[in-house]
Amino acid sequence: MEQDNEQTIKTIADKKVAMKVSNVSIIINLLLSAFKLFVGIFARSSAMISDAVHSASDVLSTFIVIIGVNIAAKNSDEEHPYGHERFECVASIILAVILFATGLGIGYEGTKDIIGDNYGKLQAPGILALVAACISVAVKEWMYWYTRGAAKKINSGALMADAWHHRSDALSSIGAFIGILGARMGLPILDPIASIVICLFILKAAYDIFKDATDKMIDKSCDEETLALMKSVIIRQSGVISIDLLRTRLFGAKMYVDIEIVADGEKTLTETHDIAESVHTAIEENFPSVKHCMVHVNPINK
Repeated sequence: MEQDNEQTIKTIADKKVAMKVSNVSIIINLLLSAFKLFVGIFARSSAMISDAVHSASDVLSTFIVIIGVNIAAKNSDEEHPYGHERFECVASIILAVILFATGLGIGYEGTKDIIGDNYGKLQAPGILALVAACISVAVKEWMYWYTRGAAKKINSGALMADAWHHRSDALSSIGAFIGILGARMGLPILDPIASIVICLFILKAAYDIFKDATDKMIDKSCDEETLALMKSVIIRQSGVISIDLLRTRLFGAKMYVDIEIVADGEKTLTETHDIAESVHTAIEENFPSVKHCMVHVNPINK
């Protein structure tokens, strides 16, 4: 019961962190998209107008994060005794698809402009567009690191996906900067070339987010480093002779652990229970992402 209360308190705290970051993200994206739209129209920059639309689309991704985190934070019930953490994985997959589509769109436009020789037909934008692109890169890169830090702190895949959406917007702004600068220098082909390069970065990020989310949906085990650390914690507990089995599975942002240890078969039931309980407590104290730990004792006669 005490462990359940601690998990509930941590879930509420994690949810507050995610909501704070999401609210900051929505406000900044709305202000930034309005600023870039104004500059794009005033400085005659189609690249900046497109970038403004991209920033506005980030608001949608943040709403998806909010929905996913809220559902994932719901307590277990009769129909969902293991909780709702996997809904965050669903949100991550949706964001990965949006990110992938964004990357494809940027790459398609760049390729089309090169093949169609469309890059030299636009009027050179004003210097204000260059300044706006620099501001956009700085703001969106800061948002990436801010959101990434929070995602790592609460182990949120959906928030990490949103962080990469900010990074994709920063990359898009870099492309806009290169395109605007190229147009002003008489080298407008730099814009579509930059778009294709940026496309590849975004597609790679989308793939990584999608893979991480699907791994957590299909009960993939945790990484080898975590398993090694768990084994060292288990074997240090008094009364544990050896480990027969250590099995883990990812469940959204949480982890389930099944352990079989070997203990002296001549000990009393109470003593054996105390050994199992010490292993159980040590695992949940040393690994905060563990939601449930089951320990089974195999006796051995010395």
